[in-house]
Amino acid sequence: MCVGAALGLGTKAVGGALISQATAFNIGLGLTVANSFMQRAAAQDLADQTFQTGLQANLSAEDDKRQKQLALSEKKDEEEKAAAQDKFARTIETMNLQESLIASERSGLTTGLLLRDFGLQGANYRESVNQSLESMQRQYLFNIQATESEYLNRRNKIQSNINTAYSNIPSLGETLVNIGVGALGNYTSALSIPA
Repeated sequence: MCVGAALGLGTKAVGGALISQATAFNIGLGLTVANSFMQRAAAQDLADQTFQTGLQANLSAEDDKRQKQLALSEKKDEEEKAAAQDKFARTIETMNLQESLIASERSGLTTGLLLRDFGLQGANYRESVNQSLESMQRQYLFNIQATESEYLNRRNKIQSNINTAYSNIPSLGETLVNIGVGALGNYTSALSIPA
């Protein structure tokens, strides 16, 4: 038995109409039901695609963060090695200057002052390098935090896109309400067909 006939709509086409009221209602109801569930399925598919894209984007963001942090770490290591070599070379240079002055067998106040000056210059240079290393360490930590922050921002945006896509899926209740509203419109349209 058809739904249109159960609602009291005419089941015979009369007065030049090609279809009866009940048939028109049933066709409209079927199309409304199909359209509502297809829209819901399309929204679900879009959300699933957004989720899959989000997974790939998240992996890419993790890889990007890892690569940036690796590059920062390698740069820091190279700068530390260069600074250590520079500090060592300056220490050797200072020692050579002091030894050459001592080897000249000069004595006196001037020689003592020169030895002390060479030692102070070497110590000042080593302290300068140590301060540069501390500054590089602070900058390195700042840059690592920046990569973490960038990664979290990207991840939050990805999650937001996924949440938005899933929230755009009509619930079953919304789908049924849409069907009901469509059925009411179909019913009033079917009543306009001569019975």
